[in-house]
Amino acid sequence: MTTMGKLENTPIGTIWVAASDDGVVGISLWDDADRFLIEISRHTGDAVAVDGAAGPIVTAALTELDEYLRGQRRDFAVPIDWSILAPFQRQVLEHVRDVTYGQTTSYGAIAERIGRPAAVRAVGRANATNPYPIIVPCHRILGADGRLHGYGARGGLETKAWLLRLEGSWLI
Repeated sequence: MTTMGKLENTPIGTIWVAASDDGVVGISLWDDADRFLIEISRHTGDAVAVDGAAGPIVTAALTELDEYLRGQRRDFAVPIDWSILAPFQRQVLEHVRDVTYGQTTSYGAIAERIGRPAAVRAVGRANATNPYPIIVPCHRILGADGRLHGYGARGGLETKAWLLRLEGSWLI
């Protein structure tokens, strides 16, 4: 069973989290809970429990996200359920997860790290469809020109810039 919960009134708005028994299966930085439910059901093939307890992984993820947004956490310990991803996206996002707090890298550098230097656009697509934003920090991935390129969340590039400023790695 997949459970979900939300963190309200954050500096970037409401954050929704869903998790299976194995780990986080999705995070949404959009206000639309119905859209998130549909997305999670599509990814997991599972019904999502909306009423009742959020479950221990959802609760832990919400706590860790709150701590991060308050500047009290740099690393996430909550487990991720990688099983919902295609192999290429998983490979990319596992490397994205390794980009440390306060650091940035490029889509091209990630493509190099996975041994697919010509797959820069595919790496960008894998990031654009990252179901675990913030915990898998796709906001730390920049274009080859060192500039912000795309962020699929409420606020778009301003949210990406805010997260980077929080980490002290982006001065705008």
